[in-house]
Amino acid sequence: MRASNQFADATTGVVYIHSSPAAVCPHIEWALAAALDSRPDLTWTGQPADVGLLRTCVEWAGPVGTASRLAEALRVWPMLRFEITENPSEGVDGERYSYVPRLGLWRGNMSANGDIVIGEMRLRAMLASVDVASEIHRALGTAWDDELEIYRSGDEGAEVTWLRRDVG
Repeated sequence: MRASNQFADATTGVVYIHSSPAAVCPHIEWALAAALDSRPDLTWTGQPADVGLLRTCVEWAGPVGTASRLAEALRVWPMLRFEITENPSEGVDGERYSYVPRLGLWRGNMSANGDIVIGEMRLRAMLASVDVASEIHRALGTAWDDELEIYRSGDEGAEVTWLRRDVG
């Protein structure tokens, strides 16, 4: 039994590569393999929102903090569009990363139902801002969601591959 002051060791999540040039796909697979200590067997399909680009999706299991390592591994290719989620686990908030070329990388804390959670101190700083609405939209990742929405719809029916990294 876990002591009440300890945190979870493992969690799960999903990597969505919404758009990638074909030439970069093998590099993405190598980066995922390195971050997860598991070779992915990804199925790449055409991205209907951007002809000529490919997309894939993979669910993963691994240590808490894996989403951060995945985001760092993928952001080296500035032409990608991707999202990474890490599910909340015992004592640890979930998180979501979104990346689009024009805006760069965004990160938000995520609740168990998938909502973005904004902490008290950040809210207080926003209230002190001249443009509160703009600060709230930035904290929620609204611009990233707006840019990725057309690419997300292409994921319906796409094959999902499980990756697992042993924990402990």
